[in-house]
Amino acid sequence: MYQKNFAIKTELSSGHLEEALDFIREYYLLPQPEYFHKLNKAFKNGSSYLSFTAVNNKEKWEVQVEIQAANPVMVKMIPVSIPANFDISQKMDLLEEELLIAVQVYEDTIRLATLYFAWVEGDEIIPEAPPTRRKKASFRIFGSNMILIYILFFAVNIVLFLSLGIIMAIIAILALQLVIVLSSHKILLRTSDWKISKENPRVHILEYQLPVEDYLQFQEKFGKDIIMKMKDKIYQRSLAVGLEPTCKLGEDVFEEYGFKCNADLKVSKVVDVYSIVEEAADRFGINMPQVALSNTMIPNAAATGPSPNHGLVLITTGLLVQLEEDEILSVIGHEMGHLSGRDPLILFSIISLEFILRFSILYPIVALSPLIYLIFALGVIFFIAKFFETRADLLSAMKIGQPQVLAEALRKIGYQRLHNERIAPTRLPAWVNFDPHPPIYFRIDRLMKMETPLKVKDPLLKSAKDVLQGFKRSLGIK
Repeated sequence: MYQKNFAIKTELSSGHLEEALDFIREYYLLPQPEYFHKLNKAFKNGSSYLSFTAVNNKEKWEVQVEIQAANPVMVKMIPVSIPANFDISQKMDLLEEELLIAVQVYEDTIRLATLYFAWVEGDEIIPEAPPTRRKKASFRIFGSNMILIYILFFAVNIVLFLSLGIIMAIIAILALQLVIVLSSHKILLRTSDWKISKENPRVHILEYQLPVEDYLQFQEKFGKDIIMKMKDKIYQRSLAVGLEPTCKLGEDVFEEYGFKCNADLKVSKVVDVYSIVEEAADRFGINMPQVALSNTMIPNAAATGPSPNHGLVLITTGLLVQLEEDEILSVIGHEMGHLSGRDPLILFSIISLEFILRFSILYPIVALSPLIYLIFALGVIFFIAKFFETRADLLSAMKIGQPQVLAEALRKIGYQRLHNERIAPTRLPAWVNFDPHPPIYFRIDRLMKMETPLKVKDPLLKSAKDVLQGFKRSLGIK
């Protein structure tokens, strides 16, 4: 009989693993009594276990599930009752995804009460903070496809047309856009907090995952300035004198401020970011790009530059916290796919062509209804951009060689959107919104079906066909 065993990699400290089981039980299983029966929590062999039976009375199947509070979280699924000629594997795959989403929801709750300490060896200490408007804009404008940079020029168009005339305004706008595209890597580097180099390749991350109430009291008592002083003191006692930062050192500093921290609630890791990016560049056969780090807990990565050998990769500390190193490598592979494919320049060419046509051949149509035309044109451009995002996924799968790992990374950092797309009555809105990325369910399902090694003659053509096929299925067309 088909049995499924899998692990859910998590950033949770050992002190929160059992609480994760309680969270799954209270917020995922108990609210759905029609689907989950025989809930039981037990302690055996030094670990806590949560067991239950997943049922579907309409389809007449049952699956026994056991979850172990470990890191990674271990899950075992055993079918108990299955109708003849029924494919239970698809149902178990969906149940696996739902459990991963439940763990991610719990992790998000814990992140609200987590003190993060991040260092880059040899660089100035910079506090973790929510992204500023400038950083958010930089990520969206200069990252990967840069479509938004062209949208911003719609407002500039009017001013230039009024002051320069149509022909000179078109030339001026295209020239300015090209300059920004060619210097995008320099602009994005200026918005980052640290530059990762061969001399300073590693990022140190220390987490104290506190009870939510304790954290709020601590923040109210000491404020953000004191936390910065604590970070600087840990740095001065470790990396500044050639020593590795340890959890005990962080705990000692906490105690100086009268704060007690449970040792089971702390997590530390060191990520050699430079080596990961270097490995990805080697597999793609391109020069090592510049690497920058932004100290924000929002998981994200972006790549830009005028050519494959003159690019920049920007990563957030949030991405390093939430993902394992193999997952980070696959995400960087996606960004390398954009660089190697020259996506910023190609999309610049496509949008520039539309811009020229708008004021020449298509002008009579535009004049009839400018707003409707712009909505339609932008919709088409964003849809075409989905080809390039999908190709970046494929190139990562081909060069890095681990499509399922990239799928797991997407599940972690995009679980909220994934959940909304899975339960939506129709998936069409996820395809026609102004977003260069295809629906995340489509990307994950596509990656999970890939078998390595992958050999695709024309990755862009293959990706375009896959996007069109996915869009057709959202319309109910096979």
